[in-house]
Amino acid sequence: MLAYTTIPAQLRSDGIDHPIVPLPFGPARLQQISFFAPGSEIYAQGEKAGNIYQVEFGAVRVYRLLADGRRQISAFYLSGEVFGLEADANHHFFAEAITSTNLRLFPRVKLGDISEELFSLTLRSLTRAQEHLLVLGRQTAAERVAAFLLDLAERQGGLEQVDLPMSRMDIGDYLGLTIETVSRVFSKLKDKGIIALPTLRSAEIKKWNALQAMSE
Repeated sequence: MLAYTTIPAQLRSDGIDHPIVPLPFGPARLQQISFFAPGSEIYAQGEKAGNIYQVEFGAVRVYRLLADGRRQISAFYLSGEVFGLEADANHHFFAEAITSTNLRLFPRVKLGDISEELFSLTLRSLTRAQEHLLVLGRQTAAERVAAFLLDLAERQGGLEQVDLPMSRMDIGDYLGLTIETVSRVFSKLKDKGIIALPTLRSAEIKKWNALQAMSE
């Protein structure tokens, strides 16, 4: 069951009129804007895939529950990014809001009606999934965390200050590491002066070259 409240496209969650930001695809009249509280389910594995989603603000995690009950996060989606693209009629993963999140919802389009912009976004999503597999194939935890931080920094405009909306447990479930290992690697990177940790949900990259060398 979808855990959201649909509101008009002209309104954001604060109830104030805002100009509509140009969209990467789809006519504005077909879109809905919906707010999801932290931890709210957006869709469930096996549920009919009726929409494509674009993050207006906030963050989303997409994951699957393994047979032994463990959670494997396959992707995080940040502001401006698109998810929910499926090859068939049903979702193969769960999707949840990590923080307070606004999503734009678009009805699924037929393959023949797909726009050039949406096709580009689809290819970008596929490339990111392939890069995630490469990260999981790295030998050390430090290499995985370094690659993760660089990826987030790039997606947030290449700024030194990187927002970390996800928890350490989320990061571990994404990188195939325990929460203890993730916390230990962050502490080691901080002790070496490679990053600073001004808050629990942010990191400041101090030595780009060192972080890049670790991720190669």
